[in-house]
Amino acid sequence: MVMKEEIIIAGFGGQGVLSMGKILAYAALVEGKEVTWMPSYGPEQRGGTANVTVIVSDNKISSPILSMYDTAVILNQPSLEKFEQSIKPGGTLIYDGYGISTPPSRKDITVYRIDAMDAAAEMKAAKAFNMIVLGGLLKVRPLVEVEDVLHALRKTLPERHHHLIPMNEAALRKGMEIICATD
Repeated sequence: MVMKEEIIIAGFGGQGVLSMGKILAYAALVEGKEVTWMPSYGPEQRGGTANVTVIVSDNKISSPILSMYDTAVILNQPSLEKFEQSIKPGGTLIYDGYGISTPPSRKDITVYRIDAMDAAAEMKAAKAFNMIVLGGLLKVRPLVEVEDVLHALRKTLPERHHHLIPMNEAALRKGMEIICATD
């Protein structure tokens, strides 16, 4: 079966939205998949809204421009309001409980909650928030192997930050543990 997954990751700038998409895309490239990575962010970057579209496919990708998504990873209320209706029926929505005051309401998609902000605080690793979320995504949509995500981190992180890779791996695995479907 041919795999093609169209994903939007959205939240506030500074939450690691763009780097999460970049690392996912790079890991897919490592595995020989076709990939597009298209970031979008406001001029304020940190604190403003940011989102990234990632397409991972076994075949060539005809266009990186999407209006509907298989999976949405939503990290704040404004992004939920903007993208909830853009998930294809039967699709997947993952949201961080910390950033959402009014939970998703659609019944024709599978909804998962991940309390990544709480887990990052518990791990005393605020900067690992996005890796916790990515771990949750990979648990429910296993698009790439964790080992390839770690390879992508080694390639994309400046060498002076390579000492953080074990913490990022722990964060990925934590996200895989704590994600849960909502009713």
